[in-house]
Amino acid sequence: MGELPSIQQLENFITYGRIRNFTIAAKEANITQSAFSFQMQKLETVLGVKLIARSNRGSKLTPEGEMFFLRLNSIMTSLTEAVYDVRNFNANNLLDLKIGVLTSLGDVLMNQHVAYFRRNNSNIYISVYTMEEEDLLQALKNGSIDIGSTFLPSDIKVNGYEKDCFCIDNVVYYAPNVKNLTGEISIARLMDVPLVRYPPKYFMNAMIDQYFAQINELPPIAANLSTPYAMINYCQQNQVGALLAERLLTALGVESGYYVINPLLNLKAYLLYKKKNPKYKMMKVFIDYVINLNKKSNPGRDCL
Repeated sequence: MGELPSIQQLENFITYGRIRNFTIAAKEANITQSAFSFQMQKLETVLGVKLIARSNRGSKLTPEGEMFFLRLNSIMTSLTEAVYDVRNFNANNLLDLKIGVLTSLGDVLMNQHVAYFRRNNSNIYISVYTMEEEDLLQALKNGSIDIGSTFLPSDIKVNGYEKDCFCIDNVVYYAPNVKNLTGEISIARLMDVPLVRYPPKYFMNAMIDQYFAQINELPPIAANLSTPYAMINYCQQNQVGALLAERLLTALGVESGYYVINPLLNLKAYLLYKKKNPKYKMMKVFIDYVINLNKKSNPGRDCL
């Protein structure tokens, strides 16, 4: 048998096959475009087959490249799964699991899950990243994270991903310094108080705009703040209000100063992931844990 391709060459070929663009693929592989192109040429030399057709108009996989890409995808997934399975036999080997959390969901909730989970799965190391919807979906796509925790608007397509709803979040009106608020707060009453919002392009703003579209009017904007924690603090210092997930307020120990809104605003929270991820067995243990925990701790607010 002649020379075999290196694992790095094969992994980078899979990256190209998924993206079909040398510049973007090289950036994702974290090497220069010339180094990436050289690796692909070396792979073709080792195999004795032209995998990528190059021209002044760009590049594309040849028929042989398409066939090799499909076969290699399956083989590399199985190889990586085997590596993780072997590591599982050794409790001293830490297995990494990367989780992205939508900013407005609040990472404090996921941190609580992680702390509990780690006590019972000491060989799994979990990193939590807070990000916005577009970045979260891109990170899932390129493998920077293994699981995404997010709300999902109806116009966002998540083809190619598994999605498990783990909770329905009640959005409430938090306004601890606003006087004469009692019981249920109508959408009309919300117009009388300045509102703290997220920056313009954040996902939650679209949900809030959609909510107020019922009356074709928005409250005056007090501030645009990037995290729910900053919004909570701002509301505690000023006579303003904010629309926040009740579950997050409860997790932070906030027991008063927020009110049910009418009409209700409920959002489904999902865990997104790829079933073909080589870490799938480990991911599924964590996913099932989060779903079951929310069923127990938030009866009536699960997705059934």
